[in-house]
Amino acid sequence: MDTKLASFILRRLINAVITLFILIVILFILIHAIVKTPQGLAEIIAGNPHAPPSEIQEIIRQYGLNQPLYIQIFTYIWNLLHGNWGTDVVYKVPELDLIGKFLPITLELVIPAVILSTIIGIISGAIAAANRKKWSDYLIKGVYLTTWASPPFFVAVILLIVVSYDLGLLPSGGIVNPLLKAPPSYTPFPLLNSLIAGDWPYFTSMIRHMILPMFALSLVSFGIVTRLTRATMLDVMESEFVKLGFMKGLKRRKVVYGMALRNASIPIITLVALFFGYSVAGAVVIEDVFDYKGMGWFIAQSIISLDYIAVLDTTIIVGFSIIIANLIADILYAVIDPRVKLE
Repeated sequence: MDTKLASFILRRLINAVITLFILIVILFILIHAIVKTPQGLAEIIAGNPHAPPSEIQEIIRQYGLNQPLYIQIFTYIWNLLHGNWGTDVVYKVPELDLIGKFLPITLELVIPAVILSTIIGIISGAIAAANRKKWSDYLIKGVYLTTWASPPFFVAVILLIVVSYDLGLLPSGGIVNPLLKAPPSYTPFPLLNSLIAGDWPYFTSMIRHMILPMFALSLVSFGIVTRLTRATMLDVMESEFVKLGFMKGLKRRKVVYGMALRNASIPIITLVALFFGYSVAGAVVIEDVFDYKGMGWFIAQSIISLDYIAVLDTTIIVGFSIIIANLIADILYAVIDPRVKLE
């Protein structure tokens, strides 16, 4: 590995760790600004505002809620690093077990959604750039600006009403038909398990339940790819090698989609990495609308039930995914485009 690239990656890793630490500090400050007393936090953790004093005192002692804030923060980080993420208030099981259950379901939703939004965005952006200031350019711009500006819950509700309730084409909620028996757990991913087991009814049911939330997640995010693809392609099409391709008499399709789009793909590839992290966060609202019991649904339920430990841990997971996505995007850009100054 090149020395400059290795140094670049190391600096980005250090920045990622610092950012994650700042996120944890901000979370603790916000939580303690809302609930100002150790007793109040203990009641939330207990899940019972009328918990007996002995239970409250035990929670305060267990979580160190009467300690200074900086000690609580470092104790929390120490526990995270040692796999102690606390016990969930509602489910009464370790938080890591719940995260291990819900996160793979969200990943099975987010990964195809990111792929779909990227494909739609690249195709629509390329068409818009190739037909600049024509009706197709204005149509694509109008569509992606509308979906991009729309709140995710609004897009999800419209799809739910039209496709599920009015047309009856797809299920309105859930992740699978509850009457079906789950396949053996070969992996943490239920969809992959059904594929490995050859359980086609279960696999088909999961796909049908996944389509609407996946499409909603893609609709609210593809506009960024479209806009970037269009802008980058218009910039590339002003380059000398593109003009030379036209002068040589090459077909317009080959020049636009073969030469210009290929050279405009570098920032798009790095954007996909960012998409992945932000889509995990965006799944919160959409999963809640479709009752799609993944990580987003779990976060929404934790907020509603004032599950202090779950809210803290899941926010760390979402923040971590965004930080890692930014890190991967930086590294990809440096590796793919040697013109980037690593200094």
